[in-house]
Amino acid sequence: MKLLLDMNIPLKYQDLLRNKGLDVVRWSEVGASNAEDIEIMSYARNNDYIVLTCDLDFSAILATTHELKPSVVQTRASVIYAETAVDLITTALKNNNCS
Repeated sequence: MKLLLDMNIPLKYQDLLRNKGLDVVRWSEVGASNAEDIEIMSYARNNDYIVLTCDLDFSAILATTHELKPSVVQTRASVIYAETAVDLITTALKNNNCS
């Protein structure tokens, strides 16, 4: 399972998600940090990533474009509860057969 982390996801999540066996890339590793959300969505769709974000815009883009991909996981990421959040995110992804 491949996750593309939006810039608003705390860095701590990247290592925690990788430790859960996920292929994780932070947007800044593959694109400009000031890129438009639509560019991030296009990259995710073309490269089979699931977008992990705190931003409501990604779900709105998916709804208005009527695209089936990429999947978007929206969270209220916190560094304090990162381990718990990553456990919940991982469980949700696996239970929903996201890919």
